[in-house]
Amino acid sequence: MFQIDLVERCKANDRKAQVKLYRQYCNGMYGVAMRFLKNPDDAEDVLQESFIKAFQRIDQYKGEVTFGAWLKRIVVNGSIDFLKSKHQRTIELNENYLQVAETDDWKVDGGISMEEVKKAIEELPAKYQYVVQLYLVEGYDHGEIAEILEISESASRTRLLRGKAQLKETLKDIAYGTGS
Repeated sequence: MFQIDLVERCKANDRKAQVKLYRQYCNGMYGVAMRFLKNPDDAEDVLQESFIKAFQRIDQYKGEVTFGAWLKRIVVNGSIDFLKSKHQRTIELNENYLQVAETDDWKVDGGISMEEVKKAIEELPAKYQYVVQLYLVEGYDHGEIAEILEISESASRTRLLRGKAQLKETLKDIAYGTGS
């Protein structure tokens, strides 16, 4: 397969293969970084650092997931690390008081635009925003989110539940015209 050959050539430090791989993934990964950082310059910085890290660690890529999924995880981690370095740290909850909650009833009523949903997610407290973003938008599961954010899986589930509840209230206010 072409993709595997390209990655193998990158492992051999083939610069042309690296450029091809970069061009193949740069736009999609830039979009991932932008969803977290909301700033084109910051997203570009994280994107570049992520590709550098990926090429430095390409020998660690074993093909267990697609190269894009492996690279996306590097970009997501880089974005979160960048936010943390700007002192926008997530506030850690006292996990002794967390309750595990599973729910798959995520629905948004008609009449609410995707932009309104994105804006509502951005307005969530950071501790909920990251989990909601990673779960609903990026498609990570609780195990992956726990690893990325360095929290327990039960904290991820609880933060998702609480974040979704706040998000639903905000969207309900928008739908009924009582929001800001």
